[in-house]
Amino acid sequence: MSATFVGMPAFPEAARRALADTQLRRNLAHATGTIRAKRAAVVGEVVEWEELRLAGAAIKDNTLRRLDEHLLTLEAALRARGTTVHWARDAREACEIVAGIARDHGADEVVKVKSMATQEIGLNEVLAGHGITAWETDLAELIVQLGADLPSHILVPAIHRNRAEIREIFRREMAAAGRPAPAGLTDDPAELAGAARLHLREKFLRAKMAVSGANFAVAESGTLVVVESEGNGRMCLTLPEVLVSVVGIEKVVPTWSDLDVFLQLLPRSSTGERMNPYTSTWSGPAPADGPREMHVVLLDNGRTRALADDVGRQALRCIRCSARLNVCPVYERTGGHAYGSVYPGPIGAILNPLLKGVGVDEQTDSLPYASSLCGACFEACPVRIDIPEVLVHLRSRVVDAHRGRPPEPEAVAMKTASWVLSDVRRLGWAERGLAVANRAVTRFGRRVLPGGRRAVSWLPWPGSLWTNARDLPAPPREPFRVWWRKR
Repeated sequence: MSATFVGMPAFPEAARRALADTQLRRNLAHATGTIRAKRAAVVGEVVEWEELRLAGAAIKDNTLRRLDEHLLTLEAALRARGTTVHWARDAREACEIVAGIARDHGADEVVKVKSMATQEIGLNEVLAGHGITAWETDLAELIVQLGADLPSHILVPAIHRNRAEIREIFRREMAAAGRPAPAGLTDDPAELAGAARLHLREKFLRAKMAVSGANFAVAESGTLVVVESEGNGRMCLTLPEVLVSVVGIEKVVPTWSDLDVFLQLLPRSSTGERMNPYTSTWSGPAPADGPREMHVVLLDNGRTRALADDVGRQALRCIRCSARLNVCPVYERTGGHAYGSVYPGPIGAILNPLLKGVGVDEQTDSLPYASSLCGACFEACPVRIDIPEVLVHLRSRVVDAHRGRPPEPEAVAMKTASWVLSDVRRLGWAERGLAVANRAVTRFGRRVLPGGRRAVSWLPWPGSLWTNARDLPAPPREPFRVWWRKR
């Protein structure tokens, strides 16, 4: 089974570790660069791309304003087609519902379609605690699972692995599972995919139950939609006797016409394709085709908390395309694990605090600061989520949540500066002190910047906390008041 994100350190510490891994940075730079280029090519073909973005954002916003009505419409349509609907307030309830269905059918294993929602609630680990094995069938998810690893990307969870690493994982773990990888397995992608296909085939045919998520849920017809590239999802959705779909409540769209917009936005933004090779839709069990019993678990798990945030609720527009990750300079250098969540990158930096709440733990509170605020994520987002705006908003909420706690060094420095600058006499003494400091600090790594300005490029600790990453402007040789009197 895969590892979990429980106990992950705050972003600054996790990012520092990731930055020291040169292989990880090479893997990420190659993969994100390739995906960016593919996406740019297919998006460039669509003259009305900005109009599609605006339409997608408007549909999502209008749906969120009347989310309660659309969810009830979806529930009624699903029930009318023979699907059992469950409501889950949090991860614990959702996991217990799925585990209960598995127990009721005597299933000791399930096959899974790639699903962010089931990763969010830790379903695999809970099922394992009930003696039920969950098999990931998406190739990248399988790599993560066999390697007891953590996903690091929304679309390509094993993006931090290169082909040679994947080959070694397959060789080692498939042999341990009793079905060794083919002799002479190379790191050719086709051979690796073939080995995964052999490993999974018997599980598809044997499993009584499958678990999926959904990219979209069409309220008017009670239809769930999954888009994918490999076909493993289609196998999960059709072969087992029982299908359970865990769906975030924000995935609902009112009509098929609304769905049309997102089926144009999502493939181009995620896989860089004009359309996904497999688009599966289902509305309930059919007598002669597919599962004979279907369940849908509508998951809240903090989504209503995010909905109540006037600025942050736009994060619920997200269609999990991963376009933001592939353009983010921070993600490209640190990878997804540093975010400590199944939702990495810019969207994770806002979605995790919105779902969990700020002031809960240090790891979550560090995420709104995991950004340079460059705005590349907003330009790439197909539904125009203004992530920089939400990041700044969440930073203010984190600060408010920490009021009354022992002050951080930065807060102490700001209060000291305020005290000095608020009195002319104190300011005068500080200016004279800077003149003395000029003679002291310019002994350390003095350099000349463009325009003739002088700077200090190195200071001993604690000054090194600044100069390790930035130049420090050299203090003036004489205070302004002294200069003025002389002239």
